[in-house]
Amino acid sequence: MAKSHDNDDELEALQIALVRFQQRAIETGERDLVIFEGRDTAGKDGAIKRIVEHLSIRNTRVVALPKPNERQRSEWYFQRYVEHLPAAGELVIFNRSWYNRAGVERVMDFATPDEQETFLRDVTVFERMLVGSGVQIVKLWLDISRKEQAARLKARRSDPLKALKVSPLDAVAQEKWDAYSKARDEMLTRTHCAEAPWTIVHTDKKHQARSNIMRHLLKELAPHDIAKDVPAANPDVVFPFEPAALTDGRLEH
Repeated sequence: MAKSHDNDDELEALQIALVRFQQRAIETGERDLVIFEGRDTAGKDGAIKRIVEHLSIRNTRVVALPKPNERQRSEWYFQRYVEHLPAAGELVIFNRSWYNRAGVERVMDFATPDEQETFLRDVTVFERMLVGSGVQIVKLWLDISRKEQAARLKARRSDPLKALKVSPLDAVAQEKWDAYSKARDEMLTRTHCAEAPWTIVHTDKKHQARSNIMRHLLKELAPHDIAKDVPAANPDVVFPFEPAALTDGRLEH
């Protein structure tokens, strides 16, 4: 019970720090964008829920776009995302983002090879433009083991409260594990840049992952007088992407 109490205390402290951060961001007109990517069941929904739980509804938006319609398919790929970008004083969280094109759209053949290549070529240019205009971007890849994903998929199918999370893509998440790994590796390698780097989060332990994500966001986005009192993220849970992580065991294959 003590461990649970400690977790609750830490969660509350981090959420208070997030509230203080947002108060300051609203005052200064800061524009913040957080991108959550990862395999199915990696814990995006749960982490986002804890982050936004006590934040301002008016100044916080979680964006989870459905698949594009025919008109949107004919647009510039980034066009439907642009309208959701943060204005002054806003925090926007993408629960999956334009990186769909490098992940599920690639694995499931929802985009052509030319479309995928164009995306990988253009996305860092697009993100550099956003950063240059004053948007702060944090990109998170939530990594989960194959065994843990299988367990969560099974639990999802049997829990009526998780019925809305069940997707036709769940059925192929394990079957196409290797294809998703290959897509992830190329995406991380080609879209990691100094202006908008990737950060990896190990998520097999949900509560640990959530608290460390919040620590990382505060260290990246909050002003020093708020961030200084926040413990640093555990480097065994949250760490900056580097190509060596693809082969040294830090990323699941």
